[in-house]
Amino acid sequence: MASESIHPASAPSRRVVVAAVGAAGLALTLNACGSEDDSSSSSDTDAAGSVLAKTSDIPEGGGKIFKDSGVVVTQPTAGEFKAFSSKCTHQGCAVTGITNGVITCPCHKSEFSVTDGSVKKGPATQPLPEEKITVSGESISLA
Repeated sequence: MASESIHPASAPSRRVVVAAVGAAGLALTLNACGSEDDSSSSSDTDAAGSVLAKTSDIPEGGGKIFKDSGVVVTQPTAGEFKAFSSKCTHQGCAVTGITNGVITCPCHKSEFSVTDGSVKKGPATQPLPEEKITVSGESISLA
């Protein structure tokens, strides 16, 4: 009579469990990074060439965040319009505020200039990337 060896099912190693827990925690952290976004959203379509806003919607010395398009449109001086990515260059959170000429990120409090997207306060070290827009009459569109 042949004897069968009964082997208990092996449990995952401690290393596998720790790695899985770490990966799950990282995923939750990265997901939460951009989840506190109270910014304005455009009701217009967001495809390139579509109208984002009217020039009168963008305050002088300030701007407006279009989270669905991933851009911030600013008006540093009267009649001058700029656009930047709304993704913070520190860890990719969405910026959520524009006050006193500064675009702010809620995650780690980085601040960027409405004039050129440059870093005013870290931890970010890179400026917000410029985005292409066109201004035609009273309409501002993604280029």
